[in-house]
Amino acid sequence: MGGDVGPILLIGSLLGLIVIGTPVAYALGISSLITAIYIGLPLEAVLLKVSDGVDNFALLAIPFFILAGALMAEGGMAWRLVNLANVCVGFMRGGLAMVNILASMFFGGISGSSVADTSSIGSILIPMMKKHGYDDTFAVNVTITSSTQGVVIPPSHNAIIYALAAGGTVSIAQLFLAGIIPGIMIGVALMILSYVISVRRGYPKGELVPLREALKTAWEAVAGLLTIGIIVGGVVGGIFTPTESAAVAVVWAFVVTMFVYRDYTWRQLPALLHSVIRTVAMVMIVIGFAAGFAYLMTLMQIPLKATLFLQSLTDDKVTLLVMINLMLLVLGTFMDMAPLILICTPILLPLVKSMGMSEVQFGIVMMLNLSIGLLTPPVGTTLFVGCAIGKVSIEKVSKTLWPFWLAMLVVLMLVTYIPALTLWIPSLQYPGIRF
Repeated sequence: MGGDVGPILLIGSLLGLIVIGTPVAYALGISSLITAIYIGLPLEAVLLKVSDGVDNFALLAIPFFILAGALMAEGGMAWRLVNLANVCVGFMRGGLAMVNILASMFFGGISGSSVADTSSIGSILIPMMKKHGYDDTFAVNVTITSSTQGVVIPPSHNAIIYALAAGGTVSIAQLFLAGIIPGIMIGVALMILSYVISVRRGYPKGELVPLREALKTAWEAVAGLLTIGIIVGGVVGGIFTPTESAAVAVVWAFVVTMFVYRDYTWRQLPALLHSVIRTVAMVMIVIGFAAGFAYLMTLMQIPLKATLFLQSLTDDKVTLLVMINLMLLVLGTFMDMAPLILICTPILLPLVKSMGMSEVQFGIVMMLNLSIGLLTPPVGTTLFVGCAIGKVSIEKVSKTLWPFWLAMLVVLMLVTYIPALTLWIPSLQYPGIRF
């Protein structure tokens, strides 16, 4: 249906609208409607698919995760995690950089968002690092790259979006478990790089925290860290569905924020809820219009044609995976993560499955790929937030970011070609998984 012109019109109009500055969500919807009119498809069919796209019980987990993360971020969890990270690694050369990375690892397990991580941890540590003699670009680089750990470390709402885009055949619990090692690998790679840079530039060492103070700091952070256990443990243990675990996490985060930490007032709650609603609305609009876009792609057999085209270029698995990674890296610089997951998954998943790659492994590979796009202009939202907090230009940061990009690319390549890095932990809970 639509011949050769239909697919070109669908993809071309989407790219054209994005280039002229149309928000991605609306670009998806407009390009879908234009193509539907061209191929003679009733517009009601597209709009029904848009409605069906958000009419999914599993999607309720996304607003709950966002709300739980916002409560913990605004309610004093961020600086408590910074203090805990300082206890663990603050004594090293370049200690504040190490604290930044480890705090992002902790916080990523609560917020699941690199932008939220950068906003919360960055607002504390970027000014602190600059005050202690760290270059402003280095402070921003460490903050924004370490925040991408939250994209894969559970709970990740992007994992839920990927499971949805895959047709509901991928286990969210397995995706959560699969992200643990890659997320830690990003943190370790960035710590090694930051240590080398700190030694070369003579950045200061921190001091060991006395045992009594260290125990007090750890105790204060426990209540917040339990949020991770509630979400991941509940899902993996079969106690909760992902949606139920997210709802329980909201209740727990609310209790901890308002009655345990008590750093947040009741008067501030309406503003927080308003911010969360805005974020959720944007995510849901993207998901709905992406569902209509995906319906047209399927109708015109774009995923099948793309699979056959890539297979015609080479049948070597290593080369195909390199091509897929390069394509995702390039696309990630022009479009945000959620719509790309929704668009690319139906196209690329059949291809990687034909090569024998696990759906779970590919999900983590895709999220790692697209997380790098969050750090690259022209649509690098995490990059923009970090530069705004650090009060430094995007051009200046981008020129010094390449060693951090390289470290993340090394992790991406390892995760792409060594299945055990993503599948070993899920296989402990789900013996049927093979790698």
